[in-house]
Amino acid sequence: MNSTATITATEIVLPGKVEPEGLRSRSRDLPAPGKDQVVLRMEATGVCFAEQQMRRGKYFDQPPFPFVPGYDLVGTVVAAGEQVDAALIGRRFAAVTKTGAWASHLLVDAADLMPVPDEIDPAAAETVIVNGVTAWQMLYRTAKVRPGRTIVVLGANGGVGSTLVQLARHAGITVIGTASPRHHTTLRELGATPVDYRDPHMYARIRELAPDGVDAVFDHVGGPGIEDSWQLLRRGGTLVSYGTAASKDEEGNSQLPILKLFARLNTWNALPNGKSAHFYNLWAGKRLRRASFQRRMTEDLTQVLRLVADGSLVPQIAGRFALADTVAALRLAESRTVAGKVVIVPEM
Repeated sequence: MNSTATITATEIVLPGKVEPEGLRSRSRDLPAPGKDQVVLRMEATGVCFAEQQMRRGKYFDQPPFPFVPGYDLVGTVVAAGEQVDAALIGRRFAAVTKTGAWASHLLVDAADLMPVPDEIDPAAAETVIVNGVTAWQMLYRTAKVRPGRTIVVLGANGGVGSTLVQLARHAGITVIGTASPRHHTTLRELGATPVDYRDPHMYARIRELAPDGVDAVFDHVGGPGIEDSWQLLRRGGTLVSYGTAASKDEEGNSQLPILKLFARLNTWNALPNGKSAHFYNLWAGKRLRRASFQRRMTEDLTQVLRLVADGSLVPQIAGRFALADTVAALRLAESRTVAGKVVIVPEM
């Protein structure tokens, strides 16, 4: 091992199906990193929709309780395993962990590290790890939207949504974005045409704005409204579904909404109308092709961070909280009032 000192980590634990106030803090000594691992000192992590589902026991493949949440982070390598290049120590990286990032320090496989330039603020970088890669891959790898086309982004004020709006506008794509009226000014500033998502005639309003249909719809809601999203597409258009927010508060099997959604998307893809439907999964391909999966992740995050560095993409930080205030961070993220992503840092 390239570092022998014992490192004590502070971790935020989700003990079961609890309200945010049920989160617990603990300290423990981390084991020495394995031969292919590093210890990252967290500089920024955050709250995404996955953690909101996990505390309800509703995330598709979450681990059994108790566990430490935290989907991604930016951190500095402070220790490395014996087969890891010691030159990594002291350098800043991003990692997608799915769980474990709500901690002051954590063990990460060295193969999963993605470089973060020193000139980018860690909190800014944190907002575009999963959100940025998700938005980039959905726009360019899944929907393959070209300049001059028109898309609809549901929840355009959220972490993924606000990033997707900016990426699309930077590429010369027209964006219609749904959000509550409190966020409409922000959406206009980002270059999107806002539509009130609470309007019972929301889809009719979108059709008024795009009477010939749109080229892609990015839908994180699922549920019955997915049918309306499909109907917005013109021939050749693409529906990209990437969540089931509509079922967040429903009791029952957490996998059932996803399975129902898959069945519906497959049915639509069988229709001879030139339209296509996809379910985007960030983790697709990792188990079978880990090296190519990680290479693609790193390539796409690098592209996103380049846009952050040159000012083309402005990370939307909804709030910053110390790790000790993670309860308040989760509360804010679940309030449905935020634009962007709630970020957690070691201390304020």
